[in-house]
Amino acid sequence: MNAEIIAIGSELLTPFRQDTNSLFLTERLNELGVEVRFKTVVGDSLKDLAAVAQIAISRSDIVIFMGGLGPTEDDLTREAVAEALGIELRRDPDIVAALYKRFAARRFTMTDNNKRQADVLAGAEVLHNSNGSAPAQWLATRYQDGERLIMLLPGPPHELKPLFDAECLPRLKRAVPREYIAKRQLKVAMIGESALDARIAPIYTKFPEIQTTILAHAGEVQIHLQSRADSQEEAERRVSVLAEKLEEELEASVFASEGETLEQIVGYYLQMRGETLAIAESCTGGLLAQRITSVAGSSRYFLGGAVVYSNQLKTELAGVSPAIIQEHGAVSKAVALALAEGIRVRTNATLGVGVTGIAGPTGGTPEKPVGLVFIALTDGKLPEVLERRFPGDRERIRLWASMQALDMIRRRLI
Repeated sequence: MNAEIIAIGSELLTPFRQDTNSLFLTERLNELGVEVRFKTVVGDSLKDLAAVAQIAISRSDIVIFMGGLGPTEDDLTREAVAEALGIELRRDPDIVAALYKRFAARRFTMTDNNKRQADVLAGAEVLHNSNGSAPAQWLATRYQDGERLIMLLPGPPHELKPLFDAECLPRLKRAVPREYIAKRQLKVAMIGESALDARIAPIYTKFPEIQTTILAHAGEVQIHLQSRADSQEEAERRVSVLAEKLEEELEASVFASEGETLEQIVGYYLQMRGETLAIAESCTGGLLAQRITSVAGSSRYFLGGAVVYSNQLKTELAGVSPAIIQEHGAVSKAVALALAEGIRVRTNATLGVGVTGIAGPTGGTPEKPVGLVFIALTDGKLPEVLERRFPGDRERIRLWASMQALDMIRRRLI
């Protein structure tokens, strides 16, 4: 079965509010083997709501509406769904009585508009909302090509989540034919999205029963695999076979197969090899150290680092000779290597990393443009320096540089 989630509220169409409920619902539905095919955000317009509802009900087995169940004039979900289905709304006297009781318990006077929360779709089952005044509704109804399961849920997350788990999930378990979903996420470092797809498309297109999605972000590409089957074992087998073939093609470029971050993998290898690390950063401004120390237990292998923006601090904290800076410039292979070796020696680490570059938006020249970054790695015996020209704004250049540095460490350790 497939599902569609509709988030309702004009505030969700502004820069100030975001729909997070759909992430929770997607996870719960996937656990039942239900695939979410569509997600829609629609404002508080009866015409728009009814149109969206009609389309959703025509194409999805399960349709979940979130929000728009309150007492105000812009709470129009009940009316819109009734119009889309061509059914009546009835006012439930028990809900009205419960509303009066709720207000009285709080010593408030209930205004008449609150009674709108008692309007129920014909044939729907009322679901108790223990954390709010607006009850939810569950409707199982016949449509042209089969049954539809329709849920009207409150919008606030502290109401929606416990209500869905307590009321909707048990009903879905009884109503939904059991299917199983297996997922796998491969992460690849420092390969472009198009270049990656050119290599793996001939492989994954031979597996039509597996949904393959590729997502790229600043030096990292994620390959998401998903398969549905009649048993969890079969679903897992399918994604495992494809994942193995992709890893064979991409070899060391794959750094994670279970969703781990690159800094987690680097920490794993540092501990496994008994290595320690120190960093001297210029253009990344401590971002590399921040990423490494975001992993719990990083004190076992990360000794520390220095943010050395000025030439003076490059000399004082990382031991870079002023003559090297004078001859080659602060942004150069020589300075990056001197940073790496200097911080390694001063901290007595087994590995040292140095980063220097021009993150922009100013400071570039024709010879050394914005985006130019030098990253050095040394163990005191085998130095390595990479020159890269990263695209994007200041934030992306710094992120690319930190990603490249982490991948250098990983590749050295494997």
